[in-house]
Amino acid sequence: MKKYVLVTGGAGYIGSHTIIDIFSNTDYEVISVDNFSNSFEETYQQITDITNKKLISINENLCDKNNLFEKLHPYKNQILGIIHFAAYKSVPESMEHPLKYYYNNIQSLLNIIEFAKENKIQNFIFSSSCSVYGDIKTSPVTENTPLPLPNSPYAHTKQIGEQILHHLITTANYPLKAYSLRYFNPVGAHLSGKTGELPKYNLTGLVPNIIRTALGKIPELHVYGNDYNTKDGTPVRDYIHVCDIASAHVLALQKLLSITTNHFYDTINLGTGKGFTVLEVIKKFEEITHIKLHYKISERRSGDVEAIFANNDKAYEELNWKPVYSLEDMLKSAWEWGKNKY
Repeated sequence: MKKYVLVTGGAGYIGSHTIIDIFSNTDYEVISVDNFSNSFEETYQQITDITNKKLISINENLCDKNNLFEKLHPYKNQILGIIHFAAYKSVPESMEHPLKYYYNNIQSLLNIIEFAKENKIQNFIFSSSCSVYGDIKTSPVTENTPLPLPNSPYAHTKQIGEQILHHLITTANYPLKAYSLRYFNPVGAHLSGKTGELPKYNLTGLVPNIIRTALGKIPELHVYGNDYNTKDGTPVRDYIHVCDIASAHVLALQKLLSITTNHFYDTINLGTGKGFTVLEVIKKFEEITHIKLHYKISERRSGDVEAIFANNDKAYEELNWKPVYSLEDMLKSAWEWGKNKY
C-alpha cells in the first residue's frame, strides 16, 4: 500500500521545495492541497521536471471543511503525516486586512487538525514563523524565549496556531505528535533553477524586490527605515535558504515517525544563526552580480521588527539538521531563478 504525505499549500514557495525534498529523499508519495490563491498550478510540473515524480493534486480551499474532507476521503487510510503550509503570509497585508488573516489561517488549521484526528493521522508539522517572537530586544532567540505580543495579525495567527496544537496535545489529550517549525527569512531557489519563489500577489520580500529592481521591473527598491538601533540603521534578519528549510521538514517528519508516544509537541527554530542588515544584503547582491541597485530610504513599515536571528542548536540536537547554504548561495540561486521569471 502506498504511503502519502499530505502537504497543504504544496504549490507555494516552501511547500513546493519540501515536496521536492520528500520525493528526493524518501519513498513516500505526496498529496498536495492548494487552491492556487497565491501560487500557480505550473509549480507541480516544475516539481516533476526536477524529480521525475508526480504528486496528487487536490484543488480546494482548506476553509471549506466538507469539500476538503470529501476530496481527501479516498486517501485517509494511507496518509502517514501532514505538513501544513497553507496560509496567507504577508505582514503588510495582514495589517490592512486582519480579519482575512485570522479567518483563513486559523480556520484552515482547525479543519486539517480535525481531519487528522478523525482519521487517526498522528504526525503533524505546522509552518510557523520567527514573527512569533515579536519585537524581541535580544538575539539570538531560543525556542524558550518568552513570546511577547505579536507585531502583526499574521504573526498572531502563528502564535495562535502553535497554542492550538500545544493545548490540544498536552491538555485535551489529542493523539497527535507535532512540531511547530519557526522559520526565519526564507530566500533563494532550487539549485536546478527550475523552481523558486513566484507568488501571484504580495511579492513583498526583500530579495525578490532586489531582483526586480536589478531587472528594471521596478524603478527603485524601498528600504523601510534606516533609524533602527543596528550597525547601519536598517533592520537585521536571519536569511535562510529555502532548500535548508525544506530538508528540515523531512527530518522532522522522520523524527515524528520514530517517536513511540501518542502525544508529543515541540517547537524548533529554523535559521542560520546569523543576522544581516538590509543594506548588507543589498551590497552582497551588488558584489555577486556587479549590478548597482537603485534604492530609496522610506519610512518604517508597521509590523516590522528591528532585529532578529536564531539560535538553531535545538534543530541540530533533535533533528540532526544544520543549514548548508550561505547568503551568497541564497542570492545566486534567487538571481538565477528570478531573472527568468520576474
